[in-house]
Amino acid sequence: MESENVAPEVDIVIPVYNEEAQIAQSVITLRQYLLQNFPYSWRITIADNTSKDQTWQIACQLEQSFPGEVKALHLDQKGRGRALRYAWACSDAQLVSYMDVGLSTGLDSFLPLIAPLITGQSLLATGSRLARGAKIKRQFKREVISRVYNLLIKLVFGQVFSNAQCGFKAVRKDLVMPMLALIENNEWFFNSELLLLAERNHLRIHEVAVDWIEDPDTRVNIRKTVIEDLKGLWRMRLKFWLGGGKLQEIPVRQGIQVRPGTEYLPTRPRRERVLDYAASSLFETGKRRAGFPGQFGKSCRKNFYN
Repeated sequence: MESENVAPEVDIVIPVYNEEAQIAQSVITLRQYLLQNFPYSWRITIADNTSKDQTWQIACQLEQSFPGEVKALHLDQKGRGRALRYAWACSDAQLVSYMDVGLSTGLDSFLPLIAPLITGQSLLATGSRLARGAKIKRQFKREVISRVYNLLIKLVFGQVFSNAQCGFKAVRKDLVMPMLALIENNEWFFNSELLLLAERNHLRIHEVAVDWIEDPDTRVNIRKTVIEDLKGLWRMRLKFWLGGGKLQEIPVRQGIQVRPGTEYLPTRPRRERVLDYAASSLFETGKRRAGFPGQFGKSCRKNFYN
């Protein structure tokens, strides 16, 4: 790691709310992994969403124990998106990222997430639980809800990314600042809004298939989140119809590139891609529910991108 006063290349934000049971172990595990496997300078930032337990005190202890490597931030209001907005805006790193406190996503996916942003090949990167090669373990109900939600996004927006909600993302700091001015949501829909705005502005997105195990202590209120997401999708669709959601300028000198119209875009008609995605989702969900292997679902998803 660099000196405490030197800005890191990568800032890893962990939003937390009442996570006293696992915050210390998660940060220690992540720190050890970064020391042994990550070639770029880094910092772990704990963004506390006004926790009611001892989370903030533990975060401060971690900051004192690992100066220059761990930083603790405290917010007076709840909201996953609000925590990310504040932590990313305050960061002095070249790249800002985040992951869930439970480390549900395998850490071996972190370097593949960051590397294309370091080299300039991409501007924003996201993990995907639904991309080819992803291995996940989660409740059947949440699996179905996730696939239906992402299918709905494809029907309404025709976007390329396969998974809007995965809590594993990274973005260039010089890009995220103007994007934060356009993002309205401060809760769970922040994830989807970030990616939809990136697609709206034809920004290069790098997607990483991840290994992911559901955190049994998850704080997600499914019903509330579903309602929030549906309202957010309608708001975004209306905004785009009215010509909104566009960055005022994308300066080349800041390393922000406009993706060519023929690059990274599916060449097949949207209707065919949506039908293939729906068939793949139904098959994969049923396969995981029944517990038998198969390649048909992977083949369908492969066709979606061709």
